[in-house]
Amino acid sequence: MAVADRLQTGLRARPRAITAVLSVVGYVLVGGALSGTLPIFPELSRSTVNLFSHLIAVVNTLALSSILAGVYFIRTDRVRKHRAAMLTAFTLILVFLVLYLWKTGGGFEKAILATGAVKVVYLAMLAVHIFLSVVSVPVVLYAAILGLTHTPAELRETSHARVGRIAAVAWSVSLALGIITYVLLNHVYGWEVREAAALLMIAIPRLR
Repeated sequence: MAVADRLQTGLRARPRAITAVLSVVGYVLVGGALSGTLPIFPELSRSTVNLFSHLIAVVNTLALSSILAGVYFIRTDRVRKHRAAMLTAFTLILVFLVLYLWKTGGGFEKAILATGAVKVVYLAMLAVHIFLSVVSVPVVLYAAILGLTHTPAELRETSHARVGRIAAVAWSVSLALGIITYVLLNHVYGWEVREAAALLMIAIPRLR
């Protein structure tokens, strides 16, 4: 209990610093998984990569539903339900992060088989999804840290509501686009292993 109290006190005293540190750690992990410079992930078969893709879509759908529920609850002044919904969403995002890092670091990335305007629109949505995923990390973390370390009355004196609105919008749009691109990639147009990722899969084992 004393450890938990000290942790909460530390988070409460330095929310911006903790947010910055956790954001950098997250960026390093994702960057390492994408580039193959962190060979810490067990290798996955093609079927397991597909399974992870489907699981990630389910997790993201549940996370988006939780965020939208949380927004509804706070607008109707149901603070406890808002807190529960947002903590659920945050937990689901952590689950997504584990699955995504493992799928990318231990497996491969996919490239859509669509061409022409469809591919342009798909890549545009994917780019916005990735951009919002990146920029939402610190605002989501900051809003979560404030929410976990302050009472509802105390939160009114912080920037939690303002940051939380930004986080909810960025997070929701990113998740929605991620779900749409998942459907297009896996259930509409089909996919192939992205060439750069395929080359990494060949090269990395030789470097180990």
